[in-house]
Amino acid sequence: MTIILDPTDERVPVARQISERSGSVQGVVGLLNISKPRGNILLDELDRLLTENAPGVEIRHYTKPTFAKQCPDTLRHQIRDECDFLVEGLAD
Repeated sequence: MTIILDPTDERVPVARQISERSGSVQGVVGLLNISKPRGNILLDELDRLLTENAPGVEIRHYTKPTFAKQCPDTLRHQIRDECDFLVEGLAD
């Protein structure tokens, strides 16, 4: 059994169902550094692990200009058009 915690309000948990997983990842994975300190360390390690364990995956790196503002529309559209998956690096 998998438990998903919703950080927006834990007083009344929302029931959610996890989507089926194929067991493999294929396609283009985008790694978005939101420009917080040490986010690049997290994403570089994820890049290394994906390259090592998922040889069919192409990895592309993106960087937001600043974590203090929303991702610019042009960057969001570029990521949408180029990637099948996206991981954001939120590390501090």
